[in-house]
Amino acid sequence: MNEEIITTKEMRALEINAEYFGISKLQLMENAGRNVAVEISARFRPKETIVAIFCGLGGNGGDGFVTARHLACLGFRVHVILAGRASQIVNEEAKKNWEALRALKESVHIHEVQDSSMIPEVKADLLVDALLGTGLKGPPRPPISHMIKAINESDTFCIAIDIPSGVDSDSGKILGEAVKADLTITFHKTKPGLLKASEHVGELIVKHIGLPFEIERFAGPGDVSVILKPRHPEAHKGDFGRLLIVGGSETYSGAPTLAALAALRVGVDLVYVAAPRDTAYAISSISPDLITLKLEGDHLNRENLPLVRRFLEKATAVVIGPGLGLHKETQEAVNDLIKDVEERKIPMLLDADGLKAFAESKRRLETPTVFTPHAGEYRILTGKSLPENLKERADVVQRTAQDLDATLLLKAHVDIISDGYRTKLNFTGNPGMTVGGTGDVLSGIVGAFLAQGVEPFEAAVAGAFINGAAGDFVKREKGYHMVASDLLKWIPKIIDNPMSHRDLKNT
Repeated sequence: MNEEIITTKEMRALEINAEYFGISKLQLMENAGRNVAVEISARFRPKETIVAIFCGLGGNGGDGFVTARHLACLGFRVHVILAGRASQIVNEEAKKNWEALRALKESVHIHEVQDSSMIPEVKADLLVDALLGTGLKGPPRPPISHMIKAINESDTFCIAIDIPSGVDSDSGKILGEAVKADLTITFHKTKPGLLKASEHVGELIVKHIGLPFEIERFAGPGDVSVILKPRHPEAHKGDFGRLLIVGGSETYSGAPTLAALAALRVGVDLVYVAAPRDTAYAISSISPDLITLKLEGDHLNRENLPLVRRFLEKATAVVIGPGLGLHKETQEAVNDLIKDVEERKIPMLLDADGLKAFAESKRRLETPTVFTPHAGEYRILTGKSLPENLKERADVVQRTAQDLDATLLLKAHVDIISDGYRTKLNFTGNPGMTVGGTGDVLSGIVGAFLAQGVEPFEAAVAGAFINGAAGDFVKREKGYHMVASDLLKWIPKIIDNPMSHRDLKNT
């Protein structure tokens, strides 16, 4: 993993998280535009330079508006060519910066281009591309495509803000017409596509915009927002995943039930719970929404595996462990089942007794896997105790994740999530969540995201944030007198508005 590169998704999550931790998008836009203006002033003489800034209607256009204002302050003669009507500006921060430009009648000349025939001929010494940012996924449309063509047909020096318009920021693919810049000024870190489209990028400069690198290691609402799968009207049952939970025993029926109900609240389409017969009937009586596989015996054993394997064929992810118990034959069955899951390459989460059963083998798994231990279970998994210091603890968890080639979600007052290369800290949650069952809710949330095709590290980070935030909302309602099932109703509310936790955090 190259630490100097950031993908579009990671950058989007980071910007949302930055706002959650107190750095507004308006601040980031201001810093971006000002940095572009400073770079221009270092290369061109203000009184002698006419600058034409081509701006889109989104955040990239907002960066251009800020650049225009700062260049005007420095004495440049500035033209802003807007690709559309001002009323169509969709980005809130861009709207505010557009309002700041409108009064500058003498120093900034504004041209609103409603269609391609209205693109003005500006005799400029410098062109700035602020048309399309990193979110572009399809070919630019008129009038932007015609503006790009006009920029490319000019022999005037061109600077692209963040990424040349028309270039896919992740793949470097040219999406129809793309700006050929002489200089690209990108922000925070290099986007991977910039390294693959050098003919369009020209010289590349990275500017900081006030995002401390430390914030990249913090879980936040952005980690939830970027993994959510849109629901189209034509969606069918199963499109949003089928989760198999293997858990429960003669003693424990609540653990797999909580995991299953949490998964349904996330939005997975189907949850199958494989549990001993009497336990399965108890689970069915708790909720009619759950499908139970009734296994013979008081606890999981090898004779149950043929039935479980039939449902493995349907599952898009598997959770193994909640309430399983530690009978010797259960542990043997778990390890056989893990091998079956590996053969099918199904994403898997190992928690509690499932994790303990696997711990004896201490090997790398051959399928995407999330482990969710607390400190005691971590000791069982690795044979080692964790240090108290948070930084040292995070380093140890990262090394363990690398050794296991899996994602580790260490449950603690500060959760640590690592896939061996990336590591994040989650600060949601509270001491009331020591009550039994909150870890099972977490397993259900993460398992549901795995079932929906979310990559394990991202699923674990989002799951940790949601689970802890749900506990925080329950604490506001009931103090520390909570039970695990109290968290369930908050899961969909947090998924729909993950930033809602910010106000709770700040009270």
